[in-house]
Amino acid sequence: MPADHAAAYAPHHAGLALNGPAPGPAPRARVPGLALRGRTAGLRRPPAARGGGRTGRTRRVPAPRPPRGSGVRGFYERARRAWDRPLTAYYVILGASLLITVLGLVMVYSASQIKALELSLSDTYFFRKQFLAAAIGTGLLLFASRVPAKLHRALAYPLLVGTVFLMVLVQIPGIGHAVNGNQNWIYLGGPFQLQPSEFGKLALILWGADLLARKQDKRLLTQWKHLLVPLVPVAFLLLGLIMLGGDMGTAIILTAILFGLLWLAGAPTRMFVGVLAVAAAIGGTLIRTSENRMARLACIGATEPGPGDTCWQAVHGIYALASGGWFGSGLGASVEKWGQLPEPHTDFIFAITGEELGLAGTLSVLALFAALGYAGIRVAGRTEDPFVRYAAGGVTTWITAQAVVNIGAVLGLLPIAGVPLPLFSYGGSALLPTMFAVGLLIAFAREEPAAKAALAMRQPGLGKRAGVSWKSMRRRVKKRPSGER
Repeated sequence: MPADHAAAYAPHHAGLALNGPAPGPAPRARVPGLALRGRTAGLRRPPAARGGGRTGRTRRVPAPRPPRGSGVRGFYERARRAWDRPLTAYYVILGASLLITVLGLVMVYSASQIKALELSLSDTYFFRKQFLAAAIGTGLLLFASRVPAKLHRALAYPLLVGTVFLMVLVQIPGIGHAVNGNQNWIYLGGPFQLQPSEFGKLALILWGADLLARKQDKRLLTQWKHLLVPLVPVAFLLLGLIMLGGDMGTAIILTAILFGLLWLAGAPTRMFVGVLAVAAAIGGTLIRTSENRMARLACIGATEPGPGDTCWQAVHGIYALASGGWFGSGLGASVEKWGQLPEPHTDFIFAITGEELGLAGTLSVLALFAALGYAGIRVAGRTEDPFVRYAAGGVTTWITAQAVVNIGAVLGLLPIAGVPLPLFSYGGSALLPTMFAVGLLIAFAREEPAAKAALAMRQPGLGKRAGVSWKSMRRRVKKRPSGER
């Protein structure tokens, strides 16, 4: 090769760009600072220049890819991951119950003003009583959420015995008092009165959960006699005392709790059918022997008050819901509470909510109850403790069944049973045990192993006592940002 040609090719073999044209079949060159296009055997591609410079072509920048998880599928995945976090059930139970209670206080104040003025009382009379009950109930909720499950099991028998004793006192003339035809009340002095049957729901749940848990530990639940005795006889004792006072609605809720406990204990289908048949026969007999109950049954789906205004309350509940529209007439602007709708702040407070807050308000209440019920099911399904499973399932059955019965009666889909909307309607006797039961769910949600670890991560002292390293778990969270914070 000629010497001048060898000199021209020397820079190329050294992996450098040519500054000018070279004679002969030399490769194309670029200006200084730019890499050669194409590949030549034995040559390395120079690194791309970071600075500016003239170039004949614009470098293609790849189009940004859409983020993963976009669209409906991505929203579903994010929601599923959020729901699977350890503390989700804890936050949902606490948040939903507090929102229901606060919204209930607002609606009790709005719905009870006219009723209080009719009774020559202050317009805040019922609200102040409900607010006092909510304050006491908050203390019970905090107490129930902080004590261990062993203490709840220890309280089961004293609570059951005390409730049965009070329910017997209700039937003694001179001690028990009748309200709206049902003798289920004991006056405590002044404006305060107590309905022991509301505490019977909580007593049956705690006692039944402890009973079934002990029998499961001994592997006795596979025998039908141990599954039914003494759970069913004690439940029938409570039902009999309640029905002596004429409270059919509370008896329905107590029956639902009994079926919930049997379902969680794994009762066979034929046993369910048998117990349900007996309960249906007893309930049918009690309904046929009472004109008031037959009239309530006949008001299902009624659109007119009927002869003698027997369906007045059911029809005006529908009127209140229908006049609310999408967003209601405004808080405090209800028309039906001006003497048209009986019990606007107790059994039919959901109708006033629909009239003043509209469909948006009623759907919000339904969504809160659905979230509370679903979180309770999650707590019952993820625990390894049988007592926690039975108690959480019983409380969830209680709250959801009572909400369904109350709202179904307001919508005209079920007979009017006279049960309040949990955590929402006026009534301290109903609010106190319900808030204690919500505290049980919160305590059980905190006792999940994953929830304990997540709480320990937030409190260094708790983490040391629980044997969890705060620093190591904090580093673990940094590597997995989707975990619980």
